[in-house]
Amino acid sequence: MAAAGVFLFFLGLASRPTSSAADMVAERLQSYARGGVDLPLTEDEIVLQQPFSDRFIRPTVERVGRYFAARTSEQQRYSLLTQLDLAGRPGDLSPEDFTVFRYAACVALFAVGLLLGALTGEPVLIVVFAAVTALMGFYGPLLWLRSRVSKRRREIQMALPDALDLLTIAVEAGLGLDAAIKRVTEKFQNALADEFAKVLQETMLGRSRLDALDEMGRRSGVEDLHNFVQAIIQSEQMGVGVARILRLQSDEIRRKRRQRAQEKAAQASLKMMLPMVGCIFPTLWIVLLGPAVLLVLKVRG
Repeated sequence: MAAAGVFLFFLGLASRPTSSAADMVAERLQSYARGGVDLPLTEDEIVLQQPFSDRFIRPTVERVGRYFAARTSEQQRYSLLTQLDLAGRPGDLSPEDFTVFRYAACVALFAVGLLLGALTGEPVLIVVFAAVTALMGFYGPLLWLRSRVSKRRREIQMALPDALDLLTIAVEAGLGLDAAIKRVTEKFQNALADEFAKVLQETMLGRSRLDALDEMGRRSGVEDLHNFVQAIIQSEQMGVGVARILRLQSDEIRRKRRQRAQEKAAQASLKMMLPMVGCIFPTLWIVLLGPAVLLVLKVRG
C-alpha cells in the first residue's frame, strides 16, 4: 500500500503541466494578439485542471468495476444493487464500485496479514494471518453493508409515526398529499425524509405518484411503510379521502409501536438470564465457596 501511494504521488506530479519560459512568452504574445481577451480552454487544459482523483483514480475504479461486472451474473448484480439501495447508497457507490472495494480490501488486508505473520517468523502463522485477514477484507464490506441496511430500516421504523402525524395534520389542514410530503422532507432530516424526497424527485421527472410511492415501499424493506403505501394507493384508486386513511394508518402504526415495546419489555427478563448465569453467578460462587474450598485444601494438606 505504501509503494502504491508513492507511485500515485509521483504519477500525479508527473502529470502536472510544466511551463517553461518559452511557453510563458508564447502565452503573453497570444494574449496581446487577441487584445487581452482570454480564449476558451482546450480539452487537455480542462482535463488537467481536474483533481487527480477524477483524472486517474475514478476512471481506474470504473474500468476495474466493469471488468468484474462482466464476470458477475445479473442476479448477483441486481441483489447487490438492491442492498445498496436499502442502505441508502453510502458514498454513492454503484455495484461495480462496491465490488472493486471488496477486492481492494481483500488484497490490502492480505498484505497486512503477511506482514504480521512475517513479524512472528512462523510459517504457519504467516498462512493463518494472511488467510484470516483476506477473508476479513472480502466479507467485511458485506457485513458492513448489511449493518447499514438494518440501521436504515430501524431509522425509518422509528421515524414513521411522527412523519405520519405530520402528514395527517398537513392534509387535514387543506394541503395536498405532495405538499404534505414536501413538508415532511423539510421538517425531518432522516432516512424516511430522504425516501420521501426521492418520491418527489421522481414525480417531478414525470413518474406517476402512485408508482413512486409503491417503489419506495418495496425499496425500503419496512413492513409498516409498505402497508401505509398500499393503503394510500388503494384510497387513491377507490376514491376514499386521504385524510381519513392517514389518520387510521397513524393510529395503527402507533398501536404496533406500543406492542413492539411491550414485547421487548417482556423479553428483557429472558435476555438478562445469560449475563447473570455467565457473569454474576460464578462470582457469587467464588465468593461464597472460595473460603470453604481453601479450608478443605488446608485440612487435607
